[in-house]
Amino acid sequence: MEKATFAAGCFWGVEEAFRRLPGVRKTIVGYAGGDLESPTYERVCSGRTGHAESVLVEYDPEQVTYEQLLEVFWNEHDPTTLNRQGPDVGTQYRSAIFFHDAAQQAAAIASKERLERSGRFRGPIVTEIVPAAVFYPAEDYHQQYFLKRGRTCH
Repeated sequence: MEKATFAAGCFWGVEEAFRRLPGVRKTIVGYAGGDLESPTYERVCSGRTGHAESVLVEYDPEQVTYEQLLEVFWNEHDPTTLNRQGPDVGTQYRSAIFFHDAAQQAAAIASKERLERSGRFRGPIVTEIVPAAVFYPAEDYHQQYFLKRGRTCH
């Protein structure tokens, strides 16, 4: 199994999109990219922890590629809005790819460059591509939020 970590706004809908993808074995919503140890949802929502709502994806690379995960990531949000997705505003809703190795970094950069050249978006892509560090799982009530409630995001 391999791991990938993405931030694309509210983690509930992003998690659901990855969870449904064949080859994805596990998804965990949580917090990444900040400097506060063991953050809580309330602390992250304050915008003062540096963390982004994120999804850690464990996947079988023989069934789904990292590039396919990147496609889901780009399709699940607007990567041109800085610190905002829809009605959610703040650095905790930023767009970010947290790479786990050099191959993921190269694939993420290439994917972002292709998307920028495609003209799909009017504005510049503001997605951060940064090394993965400590990932803190969110509270249990956030895990598979839509699945538990029989709802979907889109």
